[in-house]
Amino acid sequence: MPVLEMAVSPVKSLYWEKFPSMSQCRVYCAPVYHEGMVYVLGGCSETGMPLDSVEVLDVESQTWSQIPPLPTARAGASAVVLGGQVMVLGGMNQQQTPLASVEMYHPDEGKWESKASLSQPSMGVTTLKKEGKVYAMGGMGCDTAPQALVRVYEAAKDRWQPLTAMPTPRYGATPFIRGNKIFLMGGRQGKMPVTALEAFDLETKSWTRYPCIPTRRAFSCCAANEQSLFSIGGLQQPGPHNFYSRPHFVSTMEEYDLDQGIWIKPSRTSRMKEKRADFVAGWLGGRIIAAGGLGNEPAPLGSVESYNAVKQRWECVAPMPTARCSSALLQTSSMLLVIGGVAQGPSNAVEALCLSDTV
Repeated sequence: MPVLEMAVSPVKSLYWEKFPSMSQCRVYCAPVYHEGMVYVLGGCSETGMPLDSVEVLDVESQTWSQIPPLPTARAGASAVVLGGQVMVLGGMNQQQTPLASVEMYHPDEGKWESKASLSQPSMGVTTLKKEGKVYAMGGMGCDTAPQALVRVYEAAKDRWQPLTAMPTPRYGATPFIRGNKIFLMGGRQGKMPVTALEAFDLETKSWTRYPCIPTRRAFSCCAANEQSLFSIGGLQQPGPHNFYSRPHFVSTMEEYDLDQGIWIKPSRTSRMKEKRADFVAGWLGGRIIAAGGLGNEPAPLGSVESYNAVKQRWECVAPMPTARCSSALLQTSSMLLVIGGVAQGPSNAVEALCLSDTV
């Protein structure tokens, strides 16, 4: 099995780096990473209002600076770096209405510029960059309905071109690029979690449906390694067979093997040690990481665990310095940055799970 070839770093090589706090508490912000700088764009304030402020962290010197504010205050926006410039799109404005506007920050000039807007207002758009193009998929519209829109941005012409719509409308889905395919997992349609797993082929511009995530869980997380896609944790909703049960937190992990094209039957050890939802998940040191969230405790969780695919089991990692849920996650090759979220109330904490070179 190819899984045995994966290098998995020892648990003790993972440690938390605590950065100075942001000047503002933020939930639902949009972070991006570019050349050693973390841009934290917008989000919701402690009073629940969308923010226009942008804070920038220099990772090496661990210092924060402010850049000119967003022309449009927004929460739940999407952001991406394109050609050394920071692009922010969609989200929700101060009237609680989805936005179509797109704005670009030029670090060299210290200025924001308005760009061609999306075809329709959207929040929770899944956005990613591939070969100099920005793909914007799905979202939630002004009527609160999930969208199936797929748009590609051509920077040279400053325009969004429509592409083949997604088979399943949704917002807040997680993307994974594998070769020339963009896989989309999860997301939401209103209060309902989406189980659809679909992939967009960048060459044929067509969609393929894959077997759905076996169980429907709200506030779950999606993560991936080289071989597999994972759907982890969440809040299990009552279904047709357990209609009278109450929603409950779960430690479920379901794994989709990309080579075999199947969901692997869960083993006894594939469950997380802790039941959790509304957490963050990523991939670091050959491990799937699950950090924080909400569980069967009155306060947010600080516990962190990692899935070792070679041993096929979860192992405990050093806990988060600040226990919280609803955080934003930013992944680089050497760290997972956990930004803002909710601790006792909205949080301004910024902490990174890092991989040490030497153990």
